[in-house]
Amino acid sequence: MSIKNKKSYPFSVDRTTQLLSWADKYKYFAYFNGNDHSTLHDPFPHLLFVGKRKYVESHENSFSKLNQLIDESKGWLYGYLSYDLKNEIEFLESKNPATVPVNHLAFYEPEIIIHMESQAIKIESSVDPDGVYSKIFSINKETSNKSPQEIGALNCNTSKKQFIDHVEKIKSEIVEGEFYEMNYCIEFTATTISFDPLRCYLKLNSISPMPFSGIMRFGNIYLISASPERFLKKEKSKIISQPIKGTIRRGLGKVEDEFLKKSLQTSEKERAENLMIVDLVRNDLAKSAITGSVKVDELFGIYTFQKLHQMISTVTATHKKDMPIAEILKHAFPMGSMTGAPKIRVMEEIDLLESSSRGLYSGAVGFLTPDQDFDFNVVIRSLIYNSSSGKISFHVGSAITFDSDPEYEYNECLLKAESLMEVLSK
Repeated sequence: MSIKNKKSYPFSVDRTTQLLSWADKYKYFAYFNGNDHSTLHDPFPHLLFVGKRKYVESHENSFSKLNQLIDESKGWLYGYLSYDLKNEIEFLESKNPATVPVNHLAFYEPEIIIHMESQAIKIESSVDPDGVYSKIFSINKETSNKSPQEIGALNCNTSKKQFIDHVEKIKSEIVEGEFYEMNYCIEFTATTISFDPLRCYLKLNSISPMPFSGIMRFGNIYLISASPERFLKKEKSKIISQPIKGTIRRGLGKVEDEFLKKSLQTSEKERAENLMIVDLVRNDLAKSAITGSVKVDELFGIYTFQKLHQMISTVTATHKKDMPIAEILKHAFPMGSMTGAPKIRVMEEIDLLESSSRGLYSGAVGFLTPDQDFDFNVVIRSLIYNSSSGKISFHVGSAITFDSDPEYEYNECLLKAESLMEVLSK
């Protein structure tokens, strides 16, 4: 769809609550926020997609259906790839129940697109942009739902003992040569009585502002994300992946903070984990790339966020001419940072050891442009909420290698869960 009506209006970021409250009156919207991070190849742009026209929601032949939608639309699209798409790419299955079930893949052509800047917004709409702007700012400046947040007890599906036992089993299988590294995850769940996804996102983003954050609504499903990781970006002929492997907490003061940062940077274990995934990503991108174009732009980069330091590497390639968008995504999915290596074998073991289906977690959300570019995050540090059932779910995980210490890996999972627990506890 070509949206002909475009107009700019004055805007200030303190009016974001009004904007999101208006968007939430639609059953489908997606808000992407890069929080002005300075990252290699830029964070998410400040974008809001609202409504749906043409769309695909699929559990089979999903990539071909996505390609068909791209061809028909020739415009902006937003949506997600769930972890269970792996079952369409490889001969795999998901035996475990999902707390918040979702489609394998869903993409939507928006009715309204809003590009946000610090002092202005540009509204693209099939209807009168003036009318859209008027409706947005007729919403009360405060969030619409002021009832207290009521959430039942937060439960983990894996005890500390089970976690440690599973890590020891993973390590023994590594010794036996089954695989080299596995990303092992646990799930936290709760049932809500009263819950406001918008307020939850704004709170999460205030305590953990990340370069690939956002809030998305797909019918009854909300994704509230503080993701630090990019899955895949396409800029003209270039494709870019930025896997994260390596995490350490922030220090209590400047001296301790610098010490911890240096410890992460020089850790042989973390560098080995990161390098294994970089090699896997290089192999994934090579499936879509012109021969000889795959390269590592940055290896073991250390990036500092509000609550932790992360080790991030950047791999780029030039994709083959005329390769369909969905094929580029398919060749790299699911991302190696959330599986381990080799991919197929560890995904089999993940399904055996983990207690629940990952669903949206370990998947990706993002958007495609009319120029056939795209940008997708990795769904981590994220809450998934079903407004119909009242169920909330989030996962955290850790990369397990031969050198892993089970107690340390467990504590790393709790560190990653810290911000999500904080927003659910208040």
